[in-house]
Amino acid sequence: MEAWIGLMSGTSMDGIDAVLVSFDGRSVNVHASETLSYPDDLRHRLLAVSQNLGTPDEVGELDTLTGTLFADAACRVIERSGFSPSAIRAIGSHGQTIRHQPSGFAPFSIQIGNAAVIAERTGITTISDFRSRDMAAGGQGAPLVPAFHKAFFSSDREDRCILNLGGIANITWIPADSTEPVIGFDTGPANALMDAWCLNQTGLPYDTDGHWAAEGRVDEELLRDMLSDAYFARPAPKSTGKERFNLDWVKTQVQRHPDIPAENVQRTLLQLTVASIIEQMPSAPAMKMYACGGGTRNPLLMQELEKVMAPTPLAITTELGLDPQWVEPVAFAWLAQQTLAGSPGNLPDVTGARGPRILGAIHHA
Repeated sequence: MEAWIGLMSGTSMDGIDAVLVSFDGRSVNVHASETLSYPDDLRHRLLAVSQNLGTPDEVGELDTLTGTLFADAACRVIERSGFSPSAIRAIGSHGQTIRHQPSGFAPFSIQIGNAAVIAERTGITTISDFRSRDMAAGGQGAPLVPAFHKAFFSSDREDRCILNLGGIANITWIPADSTEPVIGFDTGPANALMDAWCLNQTGLPYDTDGHWAAEGRVDEELLRDMLSDAYFARPAPKSTGKERFNLDWVKTQVQRHPDIPAENVQRTLLQLTVASIIEQMPSAPAMKMYACGGGTRNPLLMQELEKVMAPTPLAITTELGLDPQWVEPVAFAWLAQQTLAGSPGNLPDVTGARGPRILGAIHHA
C-alpha cells in the first residue's frame, strides 16, 4: 500500500493540519491525523508579515521556522500512524500563505514553510509550491482544492456544492452532468475576520463555538456597508486572503458606524460570512451543500447557514466519507500524487489558467 502525507495551514494561521492517507479509487483512507498549533509568538510574526510588516530577513527566518514545524507535524503523524517513513511515497505541503496577489502587473502568491527542510528532516520526497505554475499560466493559483472535490465528491445523481469554511470561504459547485464545468472561487471571509476581531477585542484567538457572537446582534447598516466591498461583486475566477480581508478592513468599516458594541460587530461579521456565501451561490435546484473546514465547528455559523440555505440541505463532508477538518490536507496529499504521476492538479475553469497544468516543485528525499 502506498501512503501519502498532506500538510496544510490556511489563512487562519493557527497551526498545521497533517494527515497520513492512502487512496483506493475514489475512497480515502485516513490512517492518522495531527494538528500542530503555532506558538503564539510565531503566529503573531506570521500575521505581521502577511500585512507587509516584515523585512526580507524576517520572511527568510520564518520560512525556515515554519518549515521546521511542518516537518515536525509530518513526523508526528508518521509516529501516530505506525507506518515506516519508507512506506510513504511523498509529502504534499501547501505551506503557509503570507501574501496572495493574483491580479495586477506582476501577479504572485507566496507560501513559506521551506520544503527542503521538510524533505531533509523526514527523509521523504516533498512537493510544495503548488500555486505558481497555475499563476504562470494566467490563473489565480487558487483555489486548488476544487480539483480534489471533483475527483472524490462528484455524483451523477445530484448537483453538489462543497463549502470550505477556513479563514477564507470558497465554494466548489459540481454538476451531476459531467459535461458541465465545475465552478469554484473564494467567496470572501469565513473565519478570518471573526478571529481577527475576537483577538483584537478579547485577546482570545477565536470565538469558541460562536458564544461571543451569540451575545450580539446583527447591525444591518454595518452589514450593508461590508457587503458593498467590490470583491463580492467581482466575477469568477477570483481568490482572496488576508491582504484584503484583515483587521484593518474591519476597523475601517467600524469607524463609519461609531458606538456599535464589540459583540455586535462580531455577530455582524458572522452574518457577513453567511450573506457573502449565499449571495454568490450558483443557482442549482437539485443541489446539496456539504461543508468542511474549521467553521463547521462554529454552531452559530452553521445554524445561520442552514437557515438561509433552506430548503437546500446542508450537511458536512463526513457524509461523503471525510471528516471536515481533514479535507484540505488530504487534498494536498492527493495533489502530491498527481504531481508525481505527471497529471494536472488544477481546474482551469476554476482558476482561469490557460489549461491543465502539473503543479508543484519536487524536493527529492
